[in-house]
Amino acid sequence: MSLLRTNMETCIFCKFIKKEIATECVYEDDVVYAFLDNIPRSPGHTLVIPKIHAENILDMQKENVGPFFERVQIVVGMIKSSLAPDGFTLGINHGKWAGQAVDHVHFHIIPRWQGDGGSSIHSVVSNPPKEDIKTIAERIRAVK
Repeated sequence: MSLLRTNMETCIFCKFIKKEIATECVYEDDVVYAFLDNIPRSPGHTLVIPKIHAENILDMQKENVGPFFERVQIVVGMIKSSLAPDGFTLGINHGKWAGQAVDHVHFHIIPRWQGDGGSSIHSVVSNPPKEDIKTIAERIRAVK
């Protein structure tokens, strides 16, 4: 418990929520705080963070996950209406080796335009499995 408390006290995203550090907030309610990424990959690149500190999606309480993603949907709609991108790349970097730079779950909304030089989410990693997909599926299902 003390580790979590320490993380909350030093977490830069928690400081954003408490207004200790200024951001370009685009949406806020009792569940989330959404702000423009300060190193944007495209115009309107937004991060949506839960107001309750959780390091990653598995650390979020189950009852908070649905409301969090409902707010993500709202913010995607706001960006679609205001900036009219051709599409979005949406996602979470979960863990240090996946590129998570801040230990507070955050959802990236990256507006995309035709010819923007980006690629699909499939370009993030190239590590094909050595096992067949049936074997992998059986391993995953066995965890239930």
